[in-house]
Amino acid sequence: MFSIFKRDPIKKLNKRYEAMLEQAMHAQRNGDIKSYSLITAEAEKITVEIQALESLAKS
Repeated sequence: MFSIFKRDPIKKLNKRYEAMLEQAMHAQRNGDIKSYSLITAEAEKITVEIQALESLAKS
């Protein structure tokens, strides 16, 4: 009944993923390679979460 009010977790994670990639890009451009690698690693974890949720949604 109230499914129209539920947020899509995949959409939320995609938005967070895009923000992390942008943050990583800025860190790389500023020459902070350590932060770039840490942020990119976190973004990859989000990618794994997104793929897991998508596979559950297909089932």
